[in-house]
Amino acid sequence: MTATQNPPRTAGTAGAPRPPSRRRRATALAGREKLVLGLMLGIPSLLHIALVWVPALGSVALSFSSWDGIGGFGDIRWVGASNYVDIVTSYPRFWPAVRNNLLWLLFLLVVPTVAGLLLAVLLDRQLRFGRVYQSVLYLPMVLSLALVGFIWQLVYQPEQGLLNNVLGTAATDPVNWLGDPDINLYAVLVAAGWRHTGYIMLLYLAGLKAVDPALKEAAALDGANAWQTFFRVTFPVLKPVNVVVLVVTVIEGLRAFDIVYVINKGRNGLELLSVLVTDNIIGESSRIGWGSALAVVLLVISLGFIVTYLFQVFREEDPA
Repeated sequence: MTATQNPPRTAGTAGAPRPPSRRRRATALAGREKLVLGLMLGIPSLLHIALVWVPALGSVALSFSSWDGIGGFGDIRWVGASNYVDIVTSYPRFWPAVRNNLLWLLFLLVVPTVAGLLLAVLLDRQLRFGRVYQSVLYLPMVLSLALVGFIWQLVYQPEQGLLNNVLGTAATDPVNWLGDPDINLYAVLVAAGWRHTGYIMLLYLAGLKAVDPALKEAAALDGANAWQTFFRVTFPVLKPVNVVVLVVTVIEGLRAFDIVYVINKGRNGLELLSVLVTDNIIGESSRIGWGSALAVVLLVISLGFIVTYLFQVFREEDPA
């Protein structure tokens, strides 16, 4: 009797191990999808290059030239680094503008940041009408700096302004808050800080909402009071928010232009680097090379803070 041969088991036979199923990923895009994707990525990229990188690189190139902007590009005369040397050594408005920009930046880093953090801590305690307070405090941030300048001009007017009338000096000895070069910068800084505080408050409030309540409960069980809980538990957790606040404040301090230009066109004690750039490029002097060199100086100062921020972010995300 011949032995019957068992048929080979197939993959569908019961009891046989089934190889793991692998889903095929659909990576191919149709022609219309490629077109839509190309338009969605290409148009914003081209606009960004045309409106940001081309002017920035053009300013860097023109900063080494002498050109009044009237003739064609053939009238450009290359002068090397003489624009930078002249700006540092013989431009009387440059160093006051640098000093004012640094004071502006220092003020925004200290006063509105501390005030915004304090307001965020208070609003995080679920106060009654907290949403109303939050909206009212954030409202100045919605206004442009030019409009803020107009509003505070009404406050600082010598005879009819709110501040002098409150102080009782409007009729006897009115203080010219915006006309006195010894105090007008600090008066404008108060107006800029009033606007910037609401933005800092919102950033810190968002960070406080993301803090794990278990951390505060653990600190309370360990016997920590409210101050110790905030400075030793809550504030270290807000490190990413602190970095964002730092970068936002640096950008806000260095790009300040509108409010001082509305008040007195950035003169008589309110000189800023952004005002000098505008005066030299589109002003009566039409010194495109000088204005571009000033813009490059402002760009280098801004990149110093931004590159430091990006370096810290990528270093923290590096798994090594």
